[in-house]
Amino acid sequence: MPVPKKRVSRTRRDKRRTHDALTPVNLSKCPECSQPVVPHRVCPSCGYYKNRTVLNVE
Repeated sequence: MPVPKKRVSRTRRDKRRTHDALTPVNLSKCPECSQPVVPHRVCPSCGYYKNRTVLNVE
């Protein structure tokens, strides 16, 4: 079985892990109710999407 020849240094390990960080979700404002909404999704509070009401929210 293959085994690493040398121990990986902290620097090399951390360089490899630099791309693993999670990025925060981008939120935009709903044009109808001004609530934060994920882009390209129906607004959960008012049901608005692409200049029209798609869902009837009570």
